[in-house]
Amino acid sequence: MLTIMEICIMGIEVHDVDEKLIRKMIEKCFRQYRHESDELPLNEQDYKILCRKIAEMKANEPGADLHDIINDAVYEYLTN
Repeated sequence: MLTIMEICIMGIEVHDVDEKLIRKMIEKCFRQYRHESDELPLNEQDYKILCRKIAEMKANEPGADLHDIINDAVYEYLTN
């Protein structure tokens, strides 16, 4: 798995529509971890990094469920 820095260097792009969907799914996942929408521990740059990371994970595992990938990425973010 790539580090966040490697993902940024690679410049993996997320299309606007995909990013909006992924962003909503990230927010939903954070709420499951008891974070309210106005208290999310992410700034705009963190959202973009997480979206790129999720897109990279999905590209490496095309058959993987997007919900599972997002849950893994959010859990990793919260535990690091």
